[in-house]
Amino acid sequence: MEEVMREEGRETPPAPKKKRGPRLGKKKKWLVLVLMLAVAAITAVKLLGGRESETAATYQETAAAKRDITRSLSSSGTLEPADSYTVNTLVSGEILSDTFEEGDLVEKDQLLYTLDSSDAATSQNQAQNSYAQAQRSYEQAVKSKYPTADMSGTVSEVYVRNGDTVSNGTQLCRIVGDNNIYMDFLFSYVSSGDFYVGQTATVFITGFAGTIAGTVEQVSQSATVSGNAAGSGRELITVRVKAVNPGLVTEDYTATATIGSYASYGSASIHVGASSTITAGASGKVSGLNLLPGDTVGEGDRICTITGDNVDNTIENAKSSLENARTSLENAADRLEDYQVTAPISGTVVTKTAKAGDKVEGGSSGALCTIYDLSYLEMTMSIDELDISDVEVGQSVEITADAVEGRTYTGVVTKVSVAGNTSGGITTYPVTVRIDEYEGLRPGMNVDAEIVLQESRDTLAIPNAAVNRGNTVLITADSPSAVNALDQEAPEGYVYVQVETGISDDSYIQVMAGLREGDTVAYIQTSSGSGAMTMGGMMGGGMPGGAMPGGGGAPSGRGSAPGGGGARG
Repeated sequence: MEEVMREEGRETPPAPKKKRGPRLGKKKKWLVLVLMLAVAAITAVKLLGGRESETAATYQETAAAKRDITRSLSSSGTLEPADSYTVNTLVSGEILSDTFEEGDLVEKDQLLYTLDSSDAATSQNQAQNSYAQAQRSYEQAVKSKYPTADMSGTVSEVYVRNGDTVSNGTQLCRIVGDNNIYMDFLFSYVSSGDFYVGQTATVFITGFAGTIAGTVEQVSQSATVSGNAAGSGRELITVRVKAVNPGLVTEDYTATATIGSYASYGSASIHVGASSTITAGASGKVSGLNLLPGDTVGEGDRICTITGDNVDNTIENAKSSLENARTSLENAADRLEDYQVTAPISGTVVTKTAKAGDKVEGGSSGALCTIYDLSYLEMTMSIDELDISDVEVGQSVEITADAVEGRTYTGVVTKVSVAGNTSGGITTYPVTVRIDEYEGLRPGMNVDAEIVLQESRDTLAIPNAAVNRGNTVLITADSPSAVNALDQEAPEGYVYVQVETGISDDSYIQVMAGLREGDTVAYIQTSSGSGAMTMGGMMGGGMPGGAMPGGGGAPSGRGSAPGGGGARG
């Protein structure tokens, strides 16, 4: 290098052009090749010396000193509330009442507005009536297929058998409420005192052989006068007798009785306990009929099954009508609820655009008010793809705003998105930051955010440009650390030392070992205005142009411009 410097300013004349001659032998060709290489080497040395002369390199010296170094990612963004909701109405009508004012705190599901719902209420009543009718029709259709007992009691008669074809109204069986028969007997020329409740009576049923025993249940306290021809003007006492039905006695029979020494006057009608005749409600064939006279049934018990396409189609149609009516009723109920507008979230009403007495239109244009959940604020940082791996949930974030001078807020990373946004060949990832303590800040404000990745306080540092490839640093020969000089050629008055580096920011890099406070480091700065160049780029064996060292926390070359999500260093 020194030889190159001494020949500064001298120019090497261009090599003379050779005239094409006859072909040379192998030996002569090798001599010509060697001569050409020698000329090229001399020319390169002279040209290099000429460039150094043109740039007039100088040394920039600075002291290794302690300072604070922070490696961080920064971005800008706009503050947003924790949640927000614009309240709309789905229905049109007049607002009858409102319950809040702008700036009020409201709770989720709190009633905000009541709209005139008279038309909707009428529609709901109609839908309710239609549903009730459809439900009755469906129940009747099912009952037609599966006739059931409408009372508890004893089967007194069965009119059909399995396999019989029946139509709507055909009698299937008869059920009586109990197994007793009741008769009101008349007695003449007696007084009520001649009989008493519980007294035994002997009953003769017309058409039945023998007698059955009965019991006096009631005796009339006054006599009646008979009006028939046989007993005109005769006083009669009525005595009610109860007896167990011998099995097949119906109200078509009559009876007489003797009580004590008295015989009843004439024949009395027989009354069977409460009864019901079960009939078919549809046409079809009878199946599943397993009842016989004398069997006991309970209310709701199935009597039989009526099979056939007619009854099945009736059930399906009734079921479909019931489902349609239910849907119409639910829709009517939902529409009625739409006339009661409630708060979708808890928060502060920031705008109120409608009030009682206003007429509003349903749909997206029917905005009534806007609610912000201000329990905390959020912002979104855009972080470069090269730096996103350094970001994780829970990291602390420093927030500043031009609108609030002199104050720094603390946030926390709550979400790191895996979906990136690509623009101009650069991909960034949204990172959500939450700020709980935000006094002085408001939604919509622009803020700057910084995620601190690494930080070192009061640490020994030197300019980034002073570190050469291989982590060597040029220092003055009188620096304290010069005792550790490397066996490497250096400019006069300087030596190279090996260093161990740590974190760096935009301008400075931490020195972990190899230097001490008070050392003077040097690096080349060209007079052509091209900026600082590392000494290793020219004299330390490194790459020209001041290439960064290969390890130890050297800068990445991405700045930390606002909004770019770049790292400092």
